[in-house]
Amino acid sequence: MRLSDVLSKPLNGAVYQIEGFLGGRPLAWGKHKNIAVGKVFLNFHCRKCANQRSFQSGEALACLGLGTRAVSIDVTLKCPGCEGTVEVWFVVGSENDIFGLAPEVQIERYTENLRHSAFRVSVVPGQFADLLTRAQLSYESGLGAGAMVYLRKIFELITYEVAEIQGIAVFDDRARRQPFKKVLKEVDEARQIIPPRYRSNGYTLFSELSEVIHGNSDEEDALLKFEPCRDLVVGVVHEVNRDNVFARAIEDLGWDVDNLRLVNSAAVGS
Repeated sequence: MRLSDVLSKPLNGAVYQIEGFLGGRPLAWGKHKNIAVGKVFLNFHCRKCANQRSFQSGEALACLGLGTRAVSIDVTLKCPGCEGTVEVWFVVGSENDIFGLAPEVQIERYTENLRHSAFRVSVVPGQFADLLTRAQLSYESGLGAGAMVYLRKIFELITYEVAEIQGIAVFDDRARRQPFKKVLKEVDEARQIIPPRYRSNGYTLFSELSEVIHGNSDEEDALLKFEPCRDLVVGVVHEVNRDNVFARAIEDLGWDVDNLRLVNSAAVGS
């Protein structure tokens, strides 16, 4: 595996053994060197092309020495459709000498400048994509509490959105907002927005997010909790989206939902 293969992978904290790329000699702190490690390919949504593209780098990458166990890699990538460019910066570290013949490396830091040319390909659709991107960028910048704020915002927005669709009261008779736990319970009973295997822990997820936001966890704890909390929030968004897709399909086909349930119940019973 070459360094370019690692830089082209999604961030996952994994450690990879790669071919040496510094010729067996350390790159002194603050010294630059161009390295030939293959092209880097990263997917972005190109603004000009209005489509997802695999942006690619040139053959030579700029490498900056950060000591014997880390280097900084600057990569410029170009859209194959319109030649719009973005810049990406990596810090690549190793527990041993990074200049060895077969170092084991890990991406320790990732920052991007999309230059109004592109935006990230989100794992969630529609209005929540921007919030999730902001959460991810906060996490990658080491801002655990900030990242959790965005996750809680997504969770709240989608719950209140479904509540409005279902006619579930968000405010009481005195125009005060109902406790979120109550609204979430009613929404989930009506539309089952919590993925099945997490259903008993739906409010626990919100509590985890709130604990961090209210200062009851430090930044390190928030960063540790971010990825599992993000996966659960994304699961909620997908569950709602999946339900809406099915609902539209049933409506388009002209099916009678109540009769459909009766038919399904009879089939199960048989």
